[in-house]
Amino acid sequence: MTGFIRHIVTVSILFLLSALTFVNAQELAPFVVVIDPGHGGKDSGCSGQLTNEKTIVLDVSKRLQKLISENFPEVKTVMTRADNSYLTLQERAAIANKANGNLFISIHVNSVDKKNKNRTTIHGASVYALGLHRSESNLSVAMRENSVMELEEDYTQAYQGFDPKSSESYIIFELSQNNHLNKSIEIANTIQHELITTAGRADKQVRQAGFWVLWATSMPSVLVELDFICNPDSERFMHSDNGKDKFAQALFNAFSTYYGKHKNDTHGPRVGKEIPKGTIAGNTSSDTTPESKVSKPKAQKSDITYHVQILSALKKIPKNDHEIKGVPDVDFFKDGKYYKYYSGSFSSANEAKQHLGKLKKRFPKAFVIKLKDGKPVK
Repeated sequence: MTGFIRHIVTVSILFLLSALTFVNAQELAPFVVVIDPGHGGKDSGCSGQLTNEKTIVLDVSKRLQKLISENFPEVKTVMTRADNSYLTLQERAAIANKANGNLFISIHVNSVDKKNKNRTTIHGASVYALGLHRSESNLSVAMRENSVMELEEDYTQAYQGFDPKSSESYIIFELSQNNHLNKSIEIANTIQHELITTAGRADKQVRQAGFWVLWATSMPSVLVELDFICNPDSERFMHSDNGKDKFAQALFNAFSTYYGKHKNDTHGPRVGKEIPKGTIAGNTSSDTTPESKVSKPKAQKSDITYHVQILSALKKIPKNDHEIKGVPDVDFFKDGKYYKYYSGSFSSANEAKQHLGKLKKRFPKAFVIKLKDGKPVK
């Protein structure tokens, strides 16, 4: 277990580096929704009498993508897979991060063990956000979905010793708090409502559990379980065109509500920057600091000062915006077309690195910068 924990920071850095993207400064980045049809290829997912999980979710995902493209042509839709391809969990997260996604929706089908006495009668939809498995059933679903990594050769090295069947491995999700959790739970609740009202599914509630793919994506993310394929009635509905249309419509309705509320949240594209040598990146901290006050560097004007850059934007961010609210000692400088925001002001790089450790969970792409007279120093 100790060896696994030692590797968590390394895994986080690899995921975050895969997420770094660069955008054209001349244009505002579009809202990007990443649709992730679960399983595929050699991984069929759960199977029923008529069909299997990978087939259902791909069909529903394509119908959802079509609805979004037809109704919101300004939105960029990205499919992690558009055919019967097999993708690892890491590849799915990398696609989402590289696309600089604003929302990640992973679509799945549920089932229970063949020994379960309720196997043919259990039914209903549930939507998961990242978090602690509050019940054994939540942990069971997370273990099943994470177990796809066992299809990879030497997966224990690829996932730094994470064992999807060991409850001890799930401490990673207890130690990690998702900066996007509030939005994830918001969209999860909206999807769940639509699955009940539009798709006519029973309510199996919004839940939280330790899904690797949700942890690895740097955006609001949810995993949707449409219904139970082990129930013959539910399977027939999911297998039918009518059922798939209703699922796609439910997901689209939820997206439409979320997009209407959050399409302007970003104030232009947030852009990552390659991490300079000698600085640290990771993901541990929380969002509970007292509300920030904008201030200038505290060192003498002619001195070199060290700061933690947290984000960049094409437009100025209001002081009370949720992106920087609660961050101590926030200021910014203009670099070309970008406003670059940073926190803290220190006379040494070591002090700045300590401050970085407090911010890197909320701002995983943060890094230490040097300023002189308010301008960056290479």
